Amino acid sequence: MARYTGPIAKQSRRERTVLHANVKSARALEKRPYPPGEHGRGRIKESEYLLQLREKQKAKRIYGVLERQFRNYYERANSSQTGLTGENLLIYLEKRLDNVVFRGGLARTRREARQLVNHKHFKVNGRTVNIPSYEVRVGDVITLRDRSREIVPVIGALELLGNRNQPGWVSLDQDKRQISVLNDPTRDQIDVPVQEPLIVELYSK
Repeated sequence: MARYTGPIAKQSRRERTVLHANVKSARALEKRPYPPGEHGRGRIKESEYLLQLREKQKAKRIYGVLERQFRNYYERANSSQTGLTGENLLIYLEKRLDNVVFRGGLARTRREARQLVNHKHFKVNGRTVNIPSYEVRVGDVITLRDRSREIVPVIGALELLGNRNQPGWVSLDQDKRQISVLNDPTRDQIDVPVQEPLIVELYSK
């Protein structure tokens, strides 16, 4: 599947908030707190549609999914018999394998987690999975393959654990390099700067 490979700091500048957990995005936004491009400094009239569109773009960029896949997540959330559509949408995005690897603390960013999954470094319940969008379930156990336990990205991620808040729906065993999915995430455990009702309003038109 196609994916965005351009400068991630520009994405944070476009949305005027830090979207990716890295120093470059934070510094870029601090240094130039306006959208990228020739007309980035200009004042843009923020219509209702623009605000809704920006929230959708923000969510897509945080989780690293493209339009068709994001739309599929929305349709699924909208057809769910329980819960709010917007919250269901974020829950489905959170349960992606690459996001769980990031949330659990075995990768520094979602982009790094996606690369590690693609390169077959992880197993789910003992079976190698290299699909970043794989949806985890309650009770699943995600482990690093033996040959991947001491690779540089993982060691770097573990060193940063003290500076990160781990959500209560996943648990990490550092010694075993193992993440357990304890339960489905709830909205208050999803700390992304997204107003999901605006996304629902956009797609409901």
